[in-house]
This record gives sequence, structure tokens and C-alpha cells, in this order.
Amino acid sequence: MEFALILPALLLFFFATTEIEQAVIVYQLVGQTNSTITNIVSQYTSISASSQLQDIFAAASNILAPYPAAPVEIVISSIAIDGNGNATVAWSQGYNASALAVGQTINIPVSLDQPNTSVLLGQVDYPFTPTIDFLKLGPFDMTSTVYMLPRNSSSISLTP
Repeated sequence: MEFALILPALLLFFFATTEIEQAVIVYQLVGQTNSTITNIVSQYTSISASSQLQDIFAAASNILAPYPAAPVEIVISSIAIDGNGNATVAWSQGYNASALAVGQTINIPVSLDQPNTSVLLGQVDYPFTPTIDFLKLGPFDMTSTVYMLPRNSSSISLTP
């Protein structure tokens, strides 16, 4: 009798915990995907948009596994900061997403706003839908934005 009274509460707790745990794991994977991809790009001095960047974008599916990588949207951009501290997009490439417009003004963190330098901007958006959706959280976007400095040169050029 007592088990029959407690069972609904236990099931509610179990499914709610499972759903929240899955959301936390996917959120961590989105951040890890963004930092990994941006970190890999930051190690180049020149990168090919048609082959090298596409291979790096394809690696996102391995990072996000076992969750589906199909809905992920990734944008990698090189931000050039001129002598006056104005930050604009030098180049941008997207995967399942629109790239930023070249010349577009970007607001970057003050700590990175150094004149005559460049920064990489990585943006990942993942529309997450819980498997069971017991709590009716519905689909929602998990996003990650990261800035990194180029490692081996002052800027990274993009080749076709």
C-alpha cells in the first residue's frame, strides 16, 4: 500500500532528474564543442575554407556524440581590431548557419580590445529537445560564445 502511494512521486523524480541531467550534459558538450573547434582554428596561420575548416566542423559530430550533431550551428570568425580599437569581422565561416558579414562591427570584451590585433570568435548554437520531454521543457537553444587569440601568428588568413 505504501509503495503504491510513493511510486508516482518516485517516477516523477526519476524522469525529471533524467531530463535535467541530459540537458546539463548537452550544455557541457556545446561549450566543449565550441572551445575545441575554436582552439583548433587558433593554431593555424592560414586556413582553407573548403577543406580544413570543413573537416574541423565535421569533428563537431564526434564531440557531441552520442547526441545528434545535425541541428548544431557553428560560426567561426576572425575579428580584426584596428589602431583605434574598432573590431570588425575580417572573415567568417558558418556550418549549418549563416556566417557573419565581413566588415560587420563586433563588440568584444574590453580585456581583448587591443589595437592592431585580431581575435577568433567561436559561436555554437544547439537546439536541444529532451528525449522524453516529461517536464514539457520543449525545445530550447543552448548557445556558447568563446573568444581566443591566434597562437602562431598575429592573425589567421582564410584561403578558398
